[in-house]
Order: sequence, then C-alpha cells, then structure tokens
Amino acid sequence: MSDLREQVRDRYAQAAGQASGGCCDEGCGCGESFGSQLYEIGEKALLPDAAVMASLGCGNPTAVAELKEGETVLDLGSGGGIDVILSAKRVGPIGKAYGLDMTDEMLALAERNTTEAEVENVEFLKGYIEEIPLPHSSVDVVISNCVINLSTDKAAVMAEIFRVLRPGGRVAVSDVVSSNELTPSERAERGSYVGCIAGALSFDEYENHLQDAGFQSIALEPTHEVAPGMFSAVVRATKP
Repeated sequence: MSDLREQVRDRYAQAAGQASGGCCDEGCGCGESFGSQLYEIGEKALLPDAAVMASLGCGNPTAVAELKEGETVLDLGSGGGIDVILSAKRVGPIGKAYGLDMTDEMLALAERNTTEAEVENVEFLKGYIEEIPLPHSSVDVVISNCVINLSTDKAAVMAEIFRVLRPGGRVAVSDVVSSNELTPSERAERGSYVGCIAGALSFDEYENHLQDAGFQSIALEPTHEVAPGMFSAVVRATKP
C-alpha cells in the first residue's frame, strides 16, 4: 500500500512541476474527462494560470457544494489550489478554506497560486486524507476532486471526513466511481491506480462506506463516463 502512495505522490509532484512550466502530460488529468476544462470560463478567469494547469480532477466540486458566506471548507487532495481558491472566494473573508495535500511540490505551487489570486482566508496543510490534521467538528463542508479513489484505505477516509465535519455538515466531492457490475480486476484493465481508475469504488461500495461512517442523505450522481463502465460522479452526504 505504501508503494501505491509513493507512486501517487511521485505522479503529483511531477504534475506540479509541469503546471509551473505551463505543460500538462498524460495521467489523471489533461484529457477530455479530466482537468480544467470541467470548470466554467468565468471561474478560470479568477485563477492564476498555474492553478488551472495543475487541475487534474474529474469534476468541479465547488459548483455543487452550495458554499455559503462564512462557512469553513476543507479540500482533500488540494493540489495546485484551484478548488481552495474558488471556495475561499465563495465563503468570503469571514469564512475559511483549508487545503490538504501530501505532496510538497503541490503545496508550494498552491501557496504561490493563492498569493497571486490575492486570497487570504486560506490555509494549506500537509498530511494524508486518511489522517486529517484538523480537530473534531471543525469544518462545515468537505470537498474533493478525484482524490478519494487514490486512497488505499477509503474506509479511513470516510471516517475522517465524518470526524472533522460539524453536525449538519456536508460532503460534496467529485470522484471516479465504477458501475456495480465491474470487478476490481476489470476496473484495473481500464486504467492504472495513479490514473484514477483502478482504485475506484463501485457505486454500491461507495454508498456502503459512507453509511458505515455514519452519513445520511447519501446521493451519487454520474456526470460523464471516463472509461467503459467508469464514471465521474458527484457524491453528496450529510453528517447528522
């Protein structure tokens, strides 16, 4: 499992360097199903070019999170900071946006992008999404963009999300999800782990993990197909 984590770290460290240089390569991003083209033109106009180039997600969680002024938001696997910056602008100066990432290169890129975007209600944290370095009941909303599928312990991720959310808090993430008919080996045939495919949960598995963590009002909505039988999906849930 640690080998997979290091592969993911290396992939995103490389992506940070490419984004800084204005280049995008193959991997979890840069195709029609992934990346900055999933954001509206008006949103991208608010962002530094490097933040846009570093977007490797499969959706646009800030578009569905219904963020409100004054809320505290946590972005899991924040990368170059695109969703943190957009969230910070939406919650306003009395709100706050945290970004969590395990990759030094992405954190450095995100800090530069935040400075360029002139947003101050942001804080980036180094750590793992399976061990979120925030107190219990400290955030209102958890977002993420095509990152949970990369974890090798998704049950731990769901439990940590539940822990840091305040009562009534909500989840609004974009992630790659498999049709229920595909076996893990069939998912692996469609793409690599670091390519955001092989590690994806099925729709039923995802819902079960959220239920086991304690979430209610769970909904998974596919938005577009990223590989045969594999979909980008919007995942929503609420902590009672």
